[in-house]
Amino acid sequence: MPRLIRAYVRWVDAINYRLGRIVMYGIFVMVGILMWSSISKTFFLPSLWTLEMAQFAMVAYYILGGPYSIQMGSNVRMDLFYHNWSDRKKAQFDAATVVVLAFYLGVLLYGAVDSFAYSLGHFRGTPFAFLWELITTFFTAGPTAAGELLGYLERSPTAWRPILWPIKMIMTLGILLMLLQALSEFFKDIARIRGQEI
Repeated sequence: MPRLIRAYVRWVDAINYRLGRIVMYGIFVMVGILMWSSISKTFFLPSLWTLEMAQFAMVAYYILGGPYSIQMGSNVRMDLFYHNWSDRKKAQFDAATVVVLAFYLGVLLYGAVDSFAYSLGHFRGTPFAFLWELITTFFTAGPTAAGELLGYLERSPTAWRPILWPIKMIMTLGILLMLLQALSEFFKDIARIRGQEI
């Protein structure tokens, strides 16, 4: 495999491995939030934020842990015939399914970027152009100038009414990392079909 592909696989795998090892402790965050929810409902006034915050923590846990799960091969598989196949046939099948997964993740990524831009008050035009302009303005003219590009920030329709852009940003990042990990797995499958290792 070319050096550039090897470097890409090592880079993506290292990022997703480290992030996955950190995010796995998010389960304790969720347990803490839900325990506080139970305690506050039993002994005090119920907290408005606990259920929705637990949902946000679960989304972050799931979406940022997805690339790590793909990398470790611990994602769910229908293993009816797969375990009897040779390593080369498994790699061929995995490469074909990764292409389908990459298409699906590409569609999800477009929707996530659009939703993220919407949560920042962008209701017209292309979301990628808006986010690019927001980022470049932030780094060239500063946070105040970037803040002027923002519109009405989307809020949850619940009683707590948190702003939604942080969780939508996490979802966008997680889907992007999953797409990058899927491409890394594709390159590893191609290498295995050729009888090489990355």
